[in-house]
Amino acid sequence: MNYEILNTEITDGIAVVTISRPKAMNALNTRFFNEMDQLVAEISANKHVKVMIITGDGKAFVAGADIAEMVNKNGEEGTVFSELGQNTFSSFGRMDIPVIAAINGFALGGGLELAMGCDFRFANTKAKFGQPEVSLGLIPGYAGTQRLPRLTGMGDALYLLMTADMINADEALRIGLVQKIFEPEMLMEETLKVAKLIASKGPEAIKKVKKVVRLGMEMSFTDGEKLEATEFGTLFGEGNEGKTGMTAFLEKRKPSW
Repeated sequence: MNYEILNTEITDGIAVVTISRPKAMNALNTRFFNEMDQLVAEISANKHVKVMIITGDGKAFVAGADIAEMVNKNGEEGTVFSELGQNTFSSFGRMDIPVIAAINGFALGGGLELAMGCDFRFANTKAKFGQPEVSLGLIPGYAGTQRLPRLTGMGDALYLLMTADMINADEALRIGLVQKIFEPEMLMEETLKVAKLIASKGPEAIKKVKKVVRLGMEMSFTDGEKLEATEFGTLFGEGNEGKTGMTAFLEKRKPSW
């Protein structure tokens, strides 16, 4: 695919994906979803990529969905557009590798939903967050009503969803919407540091952490324990990653993955 919206650089096993529609504040449209679906497939097939970072070009991460594309849709078309975005953002969770949102500015509506689809989120101190859909007589369509309460708790989620209030990075950090905040000029540098740290760990272990946590969130605690024990066991024995890592530890050397 010829990418018009997404720019990707892969260095040392880390893919940095920049959403670039700066004149439209990186608003999400059908072209974006098609490009992102293709890119996720390509990166998933690239065994050299260990972490993916998503960020935005200009003063916005993503300022929302493209209202100009949405305004004339009928109900059936609106549902299809919702399902299109839901599938794209859920695909981040289905990837084996961690996906980090580096939120460089406005993350509103579909932009916040995109960020919430990632495994965790960093932001700069000037970033703004919100779900303003009710101001347009709409509700979030890309799983915002489902992910937000799971991240922040129901009270904070309902407050943001019902008031359309826009909050700053400090408040987003307080309610658990983001994990760390940095000065704007340090955001990508610090995000890359974390990505490199993760990339230095056992790749199978990272893959299984993501799998067990994400699936476990949808299970009972007991079923989650069983899944954890099963996946834990797969890393033992000759030729497996746990054996490699534990042997290196005992020999006081870094493991070679």
